[in-house]
Amino acid sequence: MQTVLKRRARKQAGKALMYLLLIAVGILMIYPLIWLLFASFKPNEEIFGSASLLPKNPVLDSYSAGWKGSGQFTFGTFLWNTFLLVVPTVLLTLLSSVLVAYGFARFRFPGHKILFGLMISTMMLPNAVVIIPRYILYNKFGLLNSYHPFYLPAALACYPFFIFMLIQFFRGLPKDLDESAKIDGCNSFTILVRILLPLAKPALFSAAIFQFVWTWNDFFNSLIYVSSVSKYPVSLGLRMSLDSADAAHWNQIFAMSIVSILPCVLLFFTAQKYFVEGVATSGIKG
Repeated sequence: MQTVLKRRARKQAGKALMYLLLIAVGILMIYPLIWLLFASFKPNEEIFGSASLLPKNPVLDSYSAGWKGSGQFTFGTFLWNTFLLVVPTVLLTLLSSVLVAYGFARFRFPGHKILFGLMISTMMLPNAVVIIPRYILYNKFGLLNSYHPFYLPAALACYPFFIFMLIQFFRGLPKDLDESAKIDGCNSFTILVRILLPLAKPALFSAAIFQFVWTWNDFFNSLIYVSSVSKYPVSLGLRMSLDSADAAHWNQIFAMSIVSILPCVLLFFTAQKYFVEGVATSGIKG
């Protein structure tokens, strides 16, 4: 009896230690966000001259002043531009990636392996290698200073990471589902829409979250392709606020940084269940 109690005590102590370790690591990871939140209420003197987390002389108008901005456009304009850039890019990415992944996962055609290998090999190309050819191409087409350089790669399935992820998920779905649907009179497109896509919801949510966050936080491509201030996303809008005055109001910049990361955080926690399932599984559970 005592041996059993000792084992239980050791297990409970081990669990308690593990939880404490996870809490400590979690606090360490979210501390920069906590500091950013409190720093949005501090004047410049406290941000750079004090190590205290809590503000001594809180600035309560940092969010309203940051939203108004210091130029012709408010931060709401940059936020709306970001949604106009990100949402169509995510939807087009999902549409094109699903079609290509379905073709590779369920059909065999001449050159299947060669095309699949070429598609996978593009994952090893860094963005710095293709940025100049893409810029020249979009410039000749007259597509610069618009969001088309983001829409076109998404619509033409130029994101092999999402294609490969969906291929692996579709391959994990039993082909008996396709055969049963064919017996009921479904064609290939109907099988994809009515049978496979509802089952692939975790993978679709995972791809959508990844693409949303990556495009939302993209600074380099936005800087290259977008030149008009009226079309700036939040990444360029925040950078522009540093050049709008000789002395930057860092509390306003931090406040708008908090606002800019809220959509990504809300999306992740809203779709967290599907995101975890999409990353952890590759088919139907028994």
